[in-house]
Amino acid sequence: MMAAKIVVVGSFNMDLTAYMERLPRPGETVGGRLFVTGPGGKGSNQAVAAARLGAEVTFIGRVGQDVFAESALNTWRQEGINTNYVIRDPQHATGVAPIWVDDSGENSIVVVLGANLAMQQSDVDAAAAVIANADVLICQLEINYDIVEYALKVAKQKGIRTILNPAPAGKIAAEVLALADYLTPNETELEALSGMGGAVEPAARSLLTRDDQTVVVTVGAQGAQWVNKTGTKLLPPFPVNVVDTTGAGDAFSGGFAVALAEGKSLEEAITFANATAGLCVTRPGTAPSMPTRAEVEALLKTR
Repeated sequence: MMAAKIVVVGSFNMDLTAYMERLPRPGETVGGRLFVTGPGGKGSNQAVAAARLGAEVTFIGRVGQDVFAESALNTWRQEGINTNYVIRDPQHATGVAPIWVDDSGENSIVVVLGANLAMQQSDVDAAAAVIANADVLICQLEINYDIVEYALKVAKQKGIRTILNPAPAGKIAAEVLALADYLTPNETELEALSGMGGAVEPAARSLLTRDDQTVVVTVGAQGAQWVNKTGTKLLPPFPVNVVDTTGAGDAFSGGFAVALAEGKSLEEAITFANATAGLCVTRPGTAPSMPTRAEVEALLKTR
């Protein structure tokens, strides 16, 4: 099988992660037991996930000219990710993400996006030929929204399948949502996009702008639910020992993109993505916790 060709337009943030018994309340100081740094950012995490699953991945984004940028570039090169379209921004620092993780695996994150917000249309234009040759293009919301729209437009003009992972939560115009063939929000992001709480199906259905569009909502311990014109179905997760949920949504989106690019059906792709995310949460960290193809295939065989 030819390797899936995935283009990720998105963010890199250096994760600065502290592990503790419980998250602090406002004004409270708690003791942490471990502090680690590692490569993160939703775009980068998804790129690493896809690469470890065997895809040929190109990353389009910006980093600064600091030590965190060197870490980003080293990470991508080690994973075999094409960095020809990564800009070293002379005026903005590389993004950072301080993260707190408690003993149950729950997390709180602050993101300082830095160079990620300085992306230009020319960054996307430089990679036009690679986008035209891709199977799937993925965007998230840790870069400026006008670049998200522009990248999705370029891909659609070239007939390339598009995934928008609308994370972190924010309001996106309907005309931008319409550029995505697949939307992959979690429940919080779904509520932010739709303005509707409660049941997943009506909220997800309110986002559909085309008959051939699908919303896939990740619902944590319940799995993932697809919604489109033809109906809806909740697909269960794989039972695992949860250590750290940080990066699970990125693992899901990366796995989903690879599976679609390889020609899997919608439900096969979601099951593959559920397995990818399930393995991710069994380990600490974000990019370092992304599983290999062999690990995902082994987990799939247990069902």
